[in-house]
Formats: sequence, C-alpha cells, structure tokens
Amino acid sequence: MSNLPAPQRDRYFDTLRALALIRVVTYHTFGWPWAGMLFPSMGVMFALAGTLMAKSLERPASKVVKSRLRRLLPPFWFWGAFVVTAMLIHDWMPGWQIVYWVVPLGDPPGNAWGEQAWEILWYLRTYLWFVLLSPLLLRLFRLAPVPVLALSLAPIVVLTFLWSGPDNRFGAALWDLSTYLFCWILGFAHRDGVLRRLKPAAVVVLSLAALGHGGWYAFTHQADAGTYDLDEIPLAQAFWSAGYVLLLMWAKSRFRIDFAGLTRFRRLDRVVTVFNARAVTIYLWHEIALILAVPLIDRFWDVPAFEAYLPLDSQWFMFAVGWLLIAGFVLLCGWVEDVAARKKPRLLP
Repeated sequence: MSNLPAPQRDRYFDTLRALALIRVVTYHTFGWPWAGMLFPSMGVMFALAGTLMAKSLERPASKVVKSRLRRLLPPFWFWGAFVVTAMLIHDWMPGWQIVYWVVPLGDPPGNAWGEQAWEILWYLRTYLWFVLLSPLLLRLFRLAPVPVLALSLAPIVVLTFLWSGPDNRFGAALWDLSTYLFCWILGFAHRDGVLRRLKPAAVVVLSLAALGHGGWYAFTHQADAGTYDLDEIPLAQAFWSAGYVLLLMWAKSRFRIDFAGLTRFRRLDRVVTVFNARAVTIYLWHEIALILAVPLIDRFWDVPAFEAYLPLDSQWFMFAVGWLLIAGFVLLCGWVEDVAARKKPRLLP
C-alpha cells in the first residue's frame, strides 16, 4: 500500500467555483444585469473544468471521457426524473426528442410550465460537448498553444458577423461552445504552464482590451438585446469572460495563489468543501428551490407573526429561503454525486 499523502485540493480554484455558484443563484434570484460583469460565473466554471480536463487527459482519453460522463449523468438523470414527471403531470407530451433527457447533447425538450427548471441545462449540454471534444482540442492546443488560444475567440466572431449557424439544437450548442471556447482552452493553458511564461505586461494589456471590447459591445448593443446583460449578448460575454478569467488564471500561475490559509477558517473552509463536492447538485436544484420558495413564502402570510415580523415581500427574504431549500436538496439529493463518483454515499462530504 502506498504511503504517499492524498493530493491536496487547490483552494483557490475551489473558492472560485463556490463563488461562481453563489453568483448564479444570486443572478437567478434578482436578475441583476450587471452581475455577469461583476463575476462571469460560467466563464470561470468552464476555465476550471478545462484545467481539470487537461490534467485528467494524462490518462487514456477514453477512460477520462467515460469517467466524466459517469460523474455527470446520474445526478442529471435523478434530477430529470422529477422534472420530467412533473411536466408529464402538467400535460406535456414528449416526442422522440426525449432522448436528450438521457444524454443531453442537445437541449432537452420541455413545456413552458417547467421552463424555469430546465432552461439551465444549456450549461450541462455545453460541458458535455467540451468533454467529448477535449482530446482533440488539447492535441490542437499543444501544437501551437498561444495561436490556438488567441484563435479560440474566432468562432464567436464568425457566428456574430458572418454566419449565425443553423436554427436548431445544434446551432444553440454551437453558440454556447463558441462563447466559452476561450475559457475552456485557457484551462489547458494554465495546466500546461503556458500562462506562467507570458509576460505580465502583455497579459494585462490583452485582458483589459478584451474586457474593454466586451463591455463596449454590451452597452452599444443593448438596444438590440433589450439589456446590457452579458447572457443576452454572446460576443460581449465571450470577450468579457476571456479578459476577466485570463487575469484570474494568470494571477494563479504567476503568483502561485493557493488560498491555503483558508483552512484556518474552519467553517468557511467547510462551506467551500461542500460547494465543490455538491456543485452539480447545487446547480441542478437551485432553480427548483427558487421556484418552491414562492408558494412557501405565500403560506407564511397566513401566520400573523410571520406577516408582522418577517420581510415576506422582500427578494432578499426569498433569496434566504431559496438557500435553505438548496441546503435541503443537498442533504436529500447530494448523495447521488457520491454514487456517480463510486464513493460511499454521505449526507455531507
């Protein structure tokens, strides 16, 4: 038996992932259009996943892809069983497209009643495609790291100005892949040490240029989208995320940030641990938690003490109730992630 210590997790990346999930729940509660500029959660999450994928691909690609699918799909199936059943009860009649509820290579179908729950699945669909494409993408990246990284922004430019892609599930997937391709490959660059070798001045200038272009495009095209929300303007999202995440990943490589001191704050460290071990559960169930918070709070109005002393009409109160329900889902459903990872099921990691 090996006496080597278990590998330590990178608390910097773990903290970024936890912040990304918190920002996602916050945005879906309040709908603040500036939230994505404050912290582009999806770009961060794709970059972190790209780093882990590059590390994993030191093993045979087929085993890595199978492992990723095994860890992703069972929590998705478990969650999907509840959502699909609920939609069937509410007069949904699926066609052959229901196969996307088995393997979400395209957006799974659903009805308007369940839309708030299933519309978040674009992230899982995009992640799944990146996993399948990563063996090829990593090989291309290692042939010419910096040029490939720079050119990874080209697809979203092409889709925006030259060809909008097909108007179907493949087209939707193509837009999301193109939007976050740079962030995913940036994860490769971090893992391979490419970022550490870049000159600081060049990184800062390029990052600020990407942020400037993304912000400028968002504000100058808000008339078309009806908002400057990055989620509604893919080109702005791509460039803003590229500039923002490049700085985060480069700082990690350059200054070797590890947030190791987080372990001194046991409760905070524990929260970060739970967020990372239950990331898929939190992401999948958070919208259902927010949906359920509304009728639950409505019942609170029937209790005179609650009506008198609780801010029942405040979105912040709904935010708090939503997190309590998310915590409940983590306890009730999080064990599925353990089973998917071939670990002993636990209420909390």
